[in-house]
Amino acid sequence: GNENHELGKISLGDFNAKVGREDIFKPTIGNESLHEISNDNGVRVVNFVTLKNLIAKSTMLPYRNIHKFTWTPPDGKTYSQFNHILIDIRRHSSVLDVRLFRAIDCDADLYLVVEIFRKTGSE
Repeated sequence: GNENHELGKISLGDFNAKVGREDIFKPTIGNESLHEISNDNGVRVVNFVTLKNLIAKSTMLPYRNIHKFTWTPPDGKTYSQFNHILIDIRRHSSVLDVRLFRAIDCDADLYLVVEIFRKTGSE
């Protein structure tokens, strides 16, 4: 049929945002961010997420830290989780997994982040 299935909002990107695990942010960010304290861009992402009724699914799933960082600087000594996947809060349960692929060589200093969804509705 011609059923209308709303997909919701998804925002992906390199926000250059360290989203921290501050208590006030936990409803929209969770407790699994690589960073303890947010930087300025991280606070902006949290404000955007809150304003648009989104959540940062990429900081809600429990993985070891080695599977969370999305950027390594040339010195190779520090790691950051700059790339985030933001999804409509009403649809977040359809996200099965958020994975980082470090082995993908795309000639960049960032790693590929992939979100896996549960199929909903009919085709």
